[in-house]
Amino acid sequence: MFIAIDDLRPEIGAYGSKIAITPNLDKFASQGLQFNNAYCQQAICGPSRASVLTGIRPETSGVFHNYIKFREVNPKVITLPQHFMQHGYETVYTGKIFHHGDLDEQSWSRLAAIDSMTSKGIKNPVGFALKKNNQERAETRKEMVAKYGKVAKYGLASGIAYEAADVSDDTYKDGYNTTLAIATMNDLLAKNNQKPFFLGVGYNKPHLNWVAPKKYWDLYDRNDIALALQKEAPQNGATMGLHPSFELRVRSGIPKKGDIDEELAITLKHAYLACVSYVDAQVGKMIRGLEEAGIRDNTIIIIWSDHGFHLGEMGIWGKATNYEIATRVPLLIWTPNMPKGSRGKTTDALVELVDIYPTLSDFAGIETPAHVEGTSFKPLIDNPKVTWKTAAFSQFPTPALREWGAFPLRPAMRETYFGPLLKDVEKRIKKQLGEKWDRELFENNLMGYAMRTEQYRLIVWKDRANPEKEPVFIEVYDHKNDALESINIAENSPELVAQLMKQFNKGWKGNLPSK
Repeated sequence: MFIAIDDLRPEIGAYGSKIAITPNLDKFASQGLQFNNAYCQQAICGPSRASVLTGIRPETSGVFHNYIKFREVNPKVITLPQHFMQHGYETVYTGKIFHHGDLDEQSWSRLAAIDSMTSKGIKNPVGFALKKNNQERAETRKEMVAKYGKVAKYGLASGIAYEAADVSDDTYKDGYNTTLAIATMNDLLAKNNQKPFFLGVGYNKPHLNWVAPKKYWDLYDRNDIALALQKEAPQNGATMGLHPSFELRVRSGIPKKGDIDEELAITLKHAYLACVSYVDAQVGKMIRGLEEAGIRDNTIIIIWSDHGFHLGEMGIWGKATNYEIATRVPLLIWTPNMPKGSRGKTTDALVELVDIYPTLSDFAGIETPAHVEGTSFKPLIDNPKVTWKTAAFSQFPTPALREWGAFPLRPAMRETYFGPLLKDVEKRIKKQLGEKWDRELFENNLMGYAMRTEQYRLIVWKDRANPEKEPVFIEVYDHKNDALESINIAENSPELVAQLMKQFNKGWKGNLPSK
């Protein structure tokens, strides 16, 4: 059972959240192994999911933004579910597994049991349950298209950022897809209970828009919701490393420039938390369905998120950065035969989402394809304290000068209400980097490469078109003394930079566990 969650940072009780109400995920963590230092390969949906499901890192695959289908650039790649299908598994999914548009029929042996939902009278899920919110979104889209033309269709009018409607869980996608996943699983068992299956269950929340049934909002008192401790950009940090919260600002009711005021910020975090609790309830329902089917003790369960999310940290809202808050993710696994000494434990080992492919293959006794660039972390489940990787790697192209989804700026986007934000960002980049400024470089070719070691985060900004050139900028954050990544110490730490760059230049292959 392959459970993917969208935009979930480690904001659950098991990871130390003081407010998130997540009893089901916490219970699961108490039964399996929790990875405290798991990192995505790029903090945006499409590239992250492509790397997990193909086992190929973005730098190799060329999937850097949400508008590249992984099959277009890697047509013959064998995906994780496809690999299992080729080894006798029934493979099927509900919800969001690949990024939208990457449904990839080659990966799945059958469709979900949608007829079971129809027969039960369960209606298709909705984006918004309230009529006023649907009307508002339709009117805003009409207005944006009339004003800006085709470019408005790329998310400029996504509706209100949140909704709390007194509706059933099945009204929205995640509740619906959980019921569908359980029905599909039972259908698989009814048709052939001896055939193994790979069931992908994908949750859309807590991705914007933050819509969840009212009962999950009611779990929280807004007076108890604390906002981000660090609301400023890192001191001496890369000005191109933070974006102007594009993804949130396209929502109705959100200021198109300037700060998010405290009252609105509390509401937004409340909305995020409500969605986290909503998904938590669905995970619990899914696992109970597995238990009621009598197959929990013969099923590997893995739960992961595609990337983290800034909720005001560093002054921004959204994913799409190379910092800890965007790249660190929750990762939990339970296997029937894991040692008792590993159950309910945590590991501080550095792992990457690209490691999921070889790990599941390892547990299933299937040989991992040669193209896979991850490392099975099965040894960590046998011994959570075993010496492991010396670094984890992520990357992201110039967050400040990319659209949401990491897509290069369309010229027409400068004519929208994002124009002033982009001019402000450019002004700050030019002030910091002077003669290094070049529009073609910064908008299209500049890549931020992040390396996370046990103590440090190194971010190297390089020209991908001219890799032999010296880095445009370097950031170093000391997690032993600065867990919030508030001060870039690179300029005053030349020896440390040289040491980390030596390690960085070895690449992911040079930072693998010793055999």
